[in-house]
Amino acid sequence: MKLFDRFPPMDHLRSEEMSLVQLIIPVESAHRAITYLGELGLLQFKDLNEDKSPFQRTFVNQVKRCAEMSRKLRFFNDQISKAGLISSARPALQLDIDLEELEVQLGEHEAELLEMNTNSEKLQQTYNELLEYKLVLSKAGRFLASSHNHAVPAERELDENVYTKEEDESVSLLEQGVQSETPNNAGLKFVSGIICKSKELTFERMLFRATRGNMFFNQAPAGEHVMDPVSGELVEKTVFVVFFSGEQAKTKILKICDAFGASCYPVPEDSNKQRQITREVTLRLSDLEVTLDAGIRHRNKALASIGSQLRRWTVMVKKEKAVYDTLNMLNFDVTKKCLVGEGWCPIFSKPQIKDALLRATLHSNSQVGTIFHEMHAVESPPTYFRSNRFTVAFQEIVDAYGVARYQEANPAVYSVITFPFLFAVMFGDWGHGICLLLGSLVLIIREKKLASQKLGSFMEMAFGGRYVILLMALFSIYCGLLYNEFFSVPFHIFGDSAYKCRDTTCSDAYTVGLIKYRDPYPFGVDPKWRGSRSELPFLNSLKMKMSILLGISQMNLGIILSYFDAKFHGNSLDIRYQFMPQMIFLNSLFGYLALLIVIKWCTGSQADLYHVMIYMFLDPTADLGENQLLWGQKELQILLLLLAVVAVPWMLFPKPFILRKLHTERFQGRTYGFLGTSEMDLDVEPDSARLHHDDFNFSEVFVHQMIHSIEFVLGAVSNTASYLRLWALSLAHSELSTVFYEKLLLLAWGYDNLIIRLTGLAVFAFATAFILLMMETLSAFLHALRLHWVEFMSKFYHGDGYKFRPFSFALLADEDD
Repeated sequence: MKLFDRFPPMDHLRSEEMSLVQLIIPVESAHRAITYLGELGLLQFKDLNEDKSPFQRTFVNQVKRCAEMSRKLRFFNDQISKAGLISSARPALQLDIDLEELEVQLGEHEAELLEMNTNSEKLQQTYNELLEYKLVLSKAGRFLASSHNHAVPAERELDENVYTKEEDESVSLLEQGVQSETPNNAGLKFVSGIICKSKELTFERMLFRATRGNMFFNQAPAGEHVMDPVSGELVEKTVFVVFFSGEQAKTKILKICDAFGASCYPVPEDSNKQRQITREVTLRLSDLEVTLDAGIRHRNKALASIGSQLRRWTVMVKKEKAVYDTLNMLNFDVTKKCLVGEGWCPIFSKPQIKDALLRATLHSNSQVGTIFHEMHAVESPPTYFRSNRFTVAFQEIVDAYGVARYQEANPAVYSVITFPFLFAVMFGDWGHGICLLLGSLVLIIREKKLASQKLGSFMEMAFGGRYVILLMALFSIYCGLLYNEFFSVPFHIFGDSAYKCRDTTCSDAYTVGLIKYRDPYPFGVDPKWRGSRSELPFLNSLKMKMSILLGISQMNLGIILSYFDAKFHGNSLDIRYQFMPQMIFLNSLFGYLALLIVIKWCTGSQADLYHVMIYMFLDPTADLGENQLLWGQKELQILLLLLAVVAVPWMLFPKPFILRKLHTERFQGRTYGFLGTSEMDLDVEPDSARLHHDDFNFSEVFVHQMIHSIEFVLGAVSNTASYLRLWALSLAHSELSTVFYEKLLLLAWGYDNLIIRLTGLAVFAFATAFILLMMETLSAFLHALRLHWVEFMSKFYHGDGYKFRPFSFALLADEDD
């Protein structure tokens, strides 16, 4: 084990060392100090006022002011969006202003906009009413003219009928109007107006019921869309005229009009008066249009002026609010007139934090400097990995499973290579790999432009993982060359095949087979395997055994990382009673299987590995016969089987009993103080470590260790089988590519018809793009994700930490974007 000590340290394997610090900041420099720390972004403050509500904190009034300014800025943004204007991404140059000046300026802009909106709404309402009045005059005038034209035939009809006063109530409305001999037609009245087309049928039905059918309803489309005062949208409306008799009916009709939101307008019966009013309304409409246009131009000009500074003001207000929210997390010492804060910071950032605090003291002309000192931490520190644009996607893949415990081995270091490689094993086709490579290169080349744009959810995910896609594409090209697959077509890239036909006609190539006449193909699968009788048995055997080798290698890596974790934390119990038996158990069974696979490949033996592994358990002493691959294999198998059997109780029993013994000695006076090892450390050892001295429960520890041991033993079998998905997905991808190539492209190309050929080519391109390049890519990605989260990371990774979230203005800007 001392060999590992000679290796150079891996900076990214462990999270940054953190320190709990305390700040004692004078009141006069507190705001500037927090601002400088926000610009630095390397200190995570602890909330020392968790027991207080937001309204009980010191700077609650300043937070309210910032919230009010944020509301005004959102109002400005909504107004700019409604006006169809675009806020300037680059604000116009303007002198710096402080928060008080900005507050006054925002209040003035809001009052001005509200006044303009009120005036505009009033003018728009007047314009809508005049436009509706004009439409009613136009349509209702025609109804009235037609009713007068029908009066004479009605009189002739009345001459043939005699009506008494008792029968007056049953006479129709038009007949009553014609009967009336008064010069102003006092018996027949009408109400004219306009209503939304969607309410027309219900409106007419309600009028009919309310008047018991004693009315006449006439309607016509308005011909123009009118703005709805409630929604502000243009809606289609209908002009109506209701003829009725009696004041009681008029009252009912007006109430129904009001209930349905119909607007009623007076229309004179005299056509000359109608034309005169129409001219007056048209003239007023033209004047209002000019006034409204001028008001819109003035409002847009004001909004454009605000929009040029809106982003700058928004960032400024967000920063101020974040500063005061952070100040509210600090304790206020009234007697000493200072603020006391605590927080976590990486050790490497201490000089930068001290420099920022010193600058804040100087710039605020404070007579007393900020006191900065370290504190002893009881709780576990946050986890912080420094990442760049290349590694951040891999780190997020790991963090999606769980954030690493403080100073725990980081799987992202290895996932940078293993994740895209396992993906490529399932997606191995260098034609499809080139398509992925071109897509990733487009995202990387246009990186700066795309970073500043708002993308859809799918494009945002693809852009965030552009370097993951790049490596997946490169490894897919490599594995595709190994499999010798290019859209399921083999190529003689690395020379001629090692096989040839027995005769010149190749008539028996697929019945008797080919003969080998030269050295093996130099790289990858020989292209002659494609289409042969033994293609599937050969490729299945190759990919299945390769999947087992890759899986056992990665699981061994996970167990080795558990050793480094235990060694780093000084936990000798985990090394002796977890790492060692786990390595012995896994490699006694499945490591031995991997060894047999390599030997079989190297020797060309025809041994049946299924038979060897099965009878290793059923009959270890049986003669191997033709399945023997190496000297002393039977004795070796018996030894490995015994080691695997011994490893299970080795994992299960010693650790709980040793922990109980240490606990007993510790509190019987034999050992004073804390033990030098970390087995009982509250923050270092998870399985036994999080047990307080006064609540140590041996049964819980034993059950936990038993579950952990059983889980590993069963997982060694199931996880090895799980890696066979590499073989299954690779086979499925290859077969799908073959089907699309042979049953779509070649089949269509066999016809001597341009339309059929183009159709086949289009269907082949569509199937390749959406099934192989999208669905298969997503499927292989998710399977590679599962292999890392479950089969690899479960061997050493706890993932129960919490992420380092410093107070940073840069993070605020990212959230805003």
